[in-house]
Amino acid sequence: MVIIRPAGHRSKDREYLKGVLMMSNIKNKATLHEDKIELARSCIEHRATWMALTYAEMEKAGVDAEKITRAAVRKCGNIHGLRFREQCKNPDDLVEFAGIFLTEDGRKNFEMNVHDVDHDNIKSDFHYCPLVSAWQKLGLDDDTIALFCDIAMDGDRGIAESMRITLDLGDTIAKGCDTCKLHFHK
Repeated sequence: MVIIRPAGHRSKDREYLKGVLMMSNIKNKATLHEDKIELARSCIEHRATWMALTYAEMEKAGVDAEKITRAAVRKCGNIHGLRFREQCKNPDDLVEFAGIFLTEDGRKNFEMNVHDVDHDNIKSDFHYCPLVSAWQKLGLDDDTIALFCDIAMDGDRGIAESMRITLDLGDTIAKGCDTCKLHFHK
């Protein structure tokens, strides 16, 4: 097990510790278990593991890992956002965007409750996060998980940007909250 601590991020200890399990205040337990959903979550965890390990290698190489990772994740979000926008007959209607972006399987993967959907707003609560699960399995401390969560959310911010809307991120599982609260809006 490797503990990854970003340079200058709430820790002066920059060593990569082996065999240390950090105490976590993060509550992240899946309650929905279906074969297809477990497979999708496994793929999402794999992506999160790559992100964390790539970040650590960049940091060891002395580059600005956070800046580079944020830029890459945001660009990925922009690409997906443009695809979503192209699929919408009326990209200004967030009800239509929600139907394309928030698929049934996607909702199940994150145990998502989507509510308050109208022409101008989409509000959703995530009750589970496979990315956080991957970072917990790596033994990352809560501060690092919160940082990686925020970096991963740059993908969703990029989607919003390409859709010409805004994403407000409220509570997050990675910060020890019960849910992640997302609000896409005009």
